[in-house]
Amino acid sequence: MTQLYDCRDAFEETLRTLAEQDERIVTVVNDSVGSSKLTQFGKNYTDRLINVGIAEQNMVGVGAGLAHAGLIPFVCGAAPFLTARALEQIKADLAYSDANVKLCGMSSGMAYGELGPTHHSIEDMAWLRAIANMTVIVPADPIETVQAVQVAATTSGPMFLRISRMPVPLVHTEQYRFEIGKAALLREGSHVTLIANGVLVAQALEAADLLAARGIEARVLNMSTVRPLDREAVVAAARETGGIVTVEEHTVVGGLGSAVAEAVVTACPVPMRILGVPGVFAPTGSASWLLHHFGLTAQGIFDAAMELIEVKVSQ
Repeated sequence: MTQLYDCRDAFEETLRTLAEQDERIVTVVNDSVGSSKLTQFGKNYTDRLINVGIAEQNMVGVGAGLAHAGLIPFVCGAAPFLTARALEQIKADLAYSDANVKLCGMSSGMAYGELGPTHHSIEDMAWLRAIANMTVIVPADPIETVQAVQVAATTSGPMFLRISRMPVPLVHTEQYRFEIGKAALLREGSHVTLIANGVLVAQALEAADLLAARGIEARVLNMSTVRPLDREAVVAAARETGGIVTVEEHTVVGGLGSAVAEAVVTACPVPMRILGVPGVFAPTGSASWLLHHFGLTAQGIFDAAMELIEVKVSQ
């Protein structure tokens, strides 16, 4: 049986290790110590975990103040509240002033499942990638999460790390090296390209296996950095495979699919399918049920790729 991991564990362990090496690293939370997995961090560094309570706007402002004082704050909270409630502060206090704050959106996407539409964070990539100076990263597994946190700690400027609580398998090896703005080629292919990030990268790889059984070679890209996007990898995929399927745990409006489409339409227009939440409020249900409900599965990706290939053949 494939082992599954909660990326929040890798996030916390890495942050704790970095804090041992750099006393400038602090955390700011919105009464979310447990859900951000920061309990042990708080025990080890009682004076470096600041809990502002359920006050996300204040939390982002505090993070900005700490950054301007020379610290490296990791501001952690449930993704829907961190991004939606504090969006003005993210824009004005962080991005506009280029503050060295690392926003950590925990339990992102539809991971809160049964708590319903108020707790689904399916707009966060769209909101934040539209803001100047903001780097947006969506790790796919613990290996990438560890490296993304390490890079965030040593890279100046505002950044958003989208960390899920959904269990995921490893999609990278220990030889993988994360780079901001660089897609990871996980599988070669010349017939169609599958581009995913976060928890859906594993599903894209499974879809590639299903396609291979039909004699279709699918290229698989993990586009963990949504901003800045790896335009070179996207354009190469368009030119070399002639069609792209994107898949994201996010609304289809303004997220990964939109970012890829912007690159494709301006450089090498090819047929695309953009899989995600189709511009609606996601209903209440378990996280796994919601993914199936919206076709964000290996079978759903396979079906979209087959449809795309049929369009290519008919042209």
